[in-house]
Amino acid sequence: MATVRAVPAAPTAPEAERARQQALRIAVAVAGGMTMMVAAGSITPFLAPLFAAQFLVASRSPLKGAQAFGMAILIISVGQGLDLMTSLLGSRPALFTAMLWLLYLGCFFAQATGKGGQAPFLVLVIAIMVPLMNMLHQDLGESISVLFGVAVGGGALLAWATHALFPDQGGMAAAPPILPVPVEFALLRSVANASILVAAVILCLVDSRLSSAIVIPVTVASILNQLDLATSRRAAFDLVLVNILGGVVASFVFTVLDTRPTLLGLFLAVFVVGLLFGSGAATDPKFGKAYAGALTTFLILLGLGISPLPTSTPESFSTRITYVSAAVLCALWASLLLWPRTRHQGR
Repeated sequence: MATVRAVPAAPTAPEAERARQQALRIAVAVAGGMTMMVAAGSITPFLAPLFAAQFLVASRSPLKGAQAFGMAILIISVGQGLDLMTSLLGSRPALFTAMLWLLYLGCFFAQATGKGGQAPFLVLVIAIMVPLMNMLHQDLGESISVLFGVAVGGGALLAWATHALFPDQGGMAAAPPILPVPVEFALLRSVANASILVAAVILCLVDSRLSSAIVIPVTVASILNQLDLATSRRAAFDLVLVNILGGVVASFVFTVLDTRPTLLGLFLAVFVVGLLFGSGAATDPKFGKAYAGALTTFLILLGLGISPLPTSTPESFSTRITYVSAAVLCALWASLLLWPRTRHQGR
């Protein structure tokens, strides 16, 4: 007897319009944020648009003032704590990496159990970038925690501005169903993820020639955050392609902008890419996390390429594509090797 498979219902016209509005918000936020940060001479022009994208992907509703304030306090506090920890324990690598591992474990466990919304991933990004920027770029000239504080404030302002431009006329969107995850499985998986991410950070710290060091562990963290989508070989293959696409598109955009560097060109290029990935994040409830991850990779890669941070070689940007591809494949391979074999119900 043939098996009848349920066909997902097509989105209604109002829902499709809300998704298009959300994609426009994401595109305008990342394009406007990147352009303004570059015009202002920021050494990390990707941070504010990255935060804005995360805020917008998390919800179609405007970010509340208390939420933005709480997120800013959290990120500044984490940044200052990591800055202090790097200064005190940087010369004691075993203890330093153990502390990082515990922080990563807490973030991954919060993600696995559905706690904290976007906060655990943003804390992961901070906990990756602060140690690497402290050790590999010691001449930044300003506190890293200040950079992140300004960035999260800028991200919140960008999110609010796009909601003012494209107001949401609908009610609260229905949240996608969350499959129950046994605590034991979530803990074992989080232990594996934290170990994989710490290994990626150590790899970057032991070789200071990796001018794109930030890209590798952030990509690994993003992939580990998306692996719930890989319920089949086809899904895993699509996951790899979407994330590598973020790096390839960043390389193409950088090449075009390098020949004719204008702020208008930068805005238009990032807007088109933001609309491409933002549409996937806004309209695909199952695979949207992968498009959001690809947008994160794109913003960081392009931002590092046009940033005034020093790089080791003129062709280092093209080398980053190899690093991103390797990070995606290694994260998948390591998860297959280290994740617990027993899947929770529904997988």
